[in-house]
Amino acid sequence: MTGPLEDVLVVDLSRALAGPHATQMLGDLGARVVKVEAPGTGDDTRGWGPPFVGEPDEAGRRQSTYFLCTNRNKESIALDLKSEGDKQVLLDLVDRADVLVENFRTGVLERLGLGLDDLRRRNPRLVVLSITGFGHDGPEGGRAGYDQIAQGEAGLMSLTGSGPDDPQRVGVPIADLLSGMYGAYGVLAALNERHRTGRGQVVRTSLLAAVVGVHAFQGTRWTVAGEVGRAQGNHHPSIAPYGLFHCRDGAVQIALGSEGLWRKFCAGFGLDPDAAGLATNQERVADRQRVIEVVEAAFADEDAEPLLTRLSELGIPAGKVRTLDEVYDWDQVASQGLKVGVDHATLGPLTLPGPPLRFFGDDGEVTRRDHGAPPLLDEHGPAIRQWLAGSEDGRA
Repeated sequence: MTGPLEDVLVVDLSRALAGPHATQMLGDLGARVVKVEAPGTGDDTRGWGPPFVGEPDEAGRRQSTYFLCTNRNKESIALDLKSEGDKQVLLDLVDRADVLVENFRTGVLERLGLGLDDLRRRNPRLVVLSITGFGHDGPEGGRAGYDQIAQGEAGLMSLTGSGPDDPQRVGVPIADLLSGMYGAYGVLAALNERHRTGRGQVVRTSLLAAVVGVHAFQGTRWTVAGEVGRAQGNHHPSIAPYGLFHCRDGAVQIALGSEGLWRKFCAGFGLDPDAAGLATNQERVADRQRVIEVVEAAFADEDAEPLLTRLSELGIPAGKVRTLDEVYDWDQVASQGLKVGVDHATLGPLTLPGPPLRFFGDDGEVTRRDHGAPPLLDEHGPAIRQWLAGSEDGRA
C-alpha cells in the first residue's frame, strides 16, 4: 500500500519550507507529488547550508541537507514559467491535478498569467492551497514573510526564552512547519468536500495564522483574563512543579499536572504536600521559585539516570533532554517509524526523519513503507513530459 491518497495528483509550485512541508505530508500519505522548480537553481533550499553532502555536480553544487528534510516522496520537473512552452507543460499538469500548492507573494501568479481563478476555470475540481506570510488580505496582506519574522510578529518569541528580556526563536522553523501542517489539513478537508460537490476550492493559510492558531492557553490568558504571557524559561506558567530541575550531575524534567501527582511525588521524596504555600497548584504557581528550590533540594544528591528510574517507579512523568543524535539512536524512535530509508540518485542509501502518522487496518499496520528519496533538480522532467504527452486519464 502506498497510502490513502494514492489516487491524488499534487502539483507543487511552492519553495522553501511551508509549502514543501505540506506537499511532503501529502506525499507521505501516498499522493503523487510533482515538484515544479526553476531551471538551473531549483528550490531555494537547494542552496541553504552548510551542511552539504555528496560530490559536486557539473555546476559545483552539492546536496543540501535542508532540502533533503522536506522533499521526500516527490518528483522534480524544471519549468521556466516565463516561457510559453514550459507554461503549457504546467497547464497540462494542472488539467490533470487534484491539488495545486503555491506560496508565492500575492499577485505573482497573476502577473505570470497563472491566476488561481484562471487555473480553477481550467480544472473546476482543483483544490488550491495558497500559503503566505501574513495573509492574502487585510492591512498587511501580501507582506513577505519568513519564519523568524513570523515567530516574532505572531508573539511566539515573546513567550520563548529565559525571561521577558530574552526573546528567543524556536530551534526549528516552526511557523513554516505549522503553516504547512495546517495547509495539508485544509487540503484534506477540501478533497473530502469535493466528493459531495464535485468542485474544488481555494484553501488559504499563513505563517501568522499558523502561529496564532497554536497560542493555546497563552491566547486565552490574554483574550479572556487580560494577562500578557511572557517568557519564563523552562517552567510552565500555569502548573508547578512542571519543568526542568537540576540534580547532582545534570538535570531532569518532571510534569506534575495534577494534585494527585504532587502528593505522590511528595510521598516518594519525603516532602509535606500540605506545607504552607504549597498545598495547591495555585499557591505553587504563585511561589514558583520556592517550589523550584524545594524540588532541587530533593534532587541534590541524585544522579540523573537513577533519578529518572526512581521517578518512573513512583509513577511521576519525567524525562531527560536529549540531543538529536541521542533521539535518532533511541529505539523508541525507531519503533514508531520515525526513521525511513531511501535510495538517493547520487548519495545512495540515506536515513531521513520519518512521517509522524501510522495507519492500521483489519490486518494490522498498513503504513506506507516505500518512501522515495528527495529528487535531483529536474530528475523526473523527461518522464513527466512523456507522461503528459501520452496520458489519456492523467494518472501515472
